[in-house]
Amino acid sequence: MRWLKRIFDFYLDASVHVALAVVGLMQVTVYFLDVEANAHLLYFVFFSTIACYNFVKYGVEAEKYILVANRYHKNIQFASFIALGIAAYHAYFFSWDVWIAFAVLMGLTALYALPVLPSAKNLRSLGGFKIFPVALVWAGTTVILPVIAVEEALSWDVWIECTQRFVLVLILMIPFEIRDLKYDAAALKTIPQRYGVSTTLVIGGIAALIFFLLSFLKDHLAPVEIWAKAALFAVLCVLMLVTKKEQSTYFSSFWIEGIPILWWGLVWYLEG
Repeated sequence: MRWLKRIFDFYLDASVHVALAVVGLMQVTVYFLDVEANAHLLYFVFFSTIACYNFVKYGVEAEKYILVANRYHKNIQFASFIALGIAAYHAYFFSWDVWIAFAVLMGLTALYALPVLPSAKNLRSLGGFKIFPVALVWAGTTVILPVIAVEEALSWDVWIECTQRFVLVLILMIPFEIRDLKYDAAALKTIPQRYGVSTTLVIGGIAALIFFLLSFLKDHLAPVEIWAKAALFAVLCVLMLVTKKEQSTYFSSFWIEGIPILWWGLVWYLEG
């Protein structure tokens, strides 16, 4: 059974799991905003997420990413380049509006990962600012891009959904922030570093309530959406109760990152 564990670890380490999570949130957007799914965009986001996340995780410096000595990381690198090639093929079919929106999101990603700021290495190392660019990119990718891709208007409901997605990603990042307390430099000034674990979890619970209540600001709110977001609100509250500083190996990397996939499945079930 050791080979199964190796496959599972590669699935996580090569960012396939997180790519499925992103696609899952895009599909949720399609259901809630009643827009048509753009197949090229879905494939593009899935494969580009694999490439981008692996680049951020395993070497934001080109030399470190290209000159890889470790065999395991070479395999991840190879998978990343294949994913990037497939993403490039699907990007060919984009409209100019999608390209512009994608360029803005890529710019935010570059600011987060690359040393382009004079006062800090990147946004990730800027004190107190670590998680917000990530949440913004996820919200833009999973809400704004699917709407623009099918040439729908960025209505009030779209912006409410985008705000909810931003809040959701911030909440889902809390377990990662708490897990990384032992590794993060004090200069990062993350929420757990500033306020402690207990207070951070309370903040997460309040944010989960805000996430749910924002639903009722929408002009069009179907019963399925209410039930789906109520269920996710309950999951997020439980998450704040069970998150600890010392976590099991797969708690954040599999279970937390799998919550969007679980939510996608729930929405699909309720829609059916």
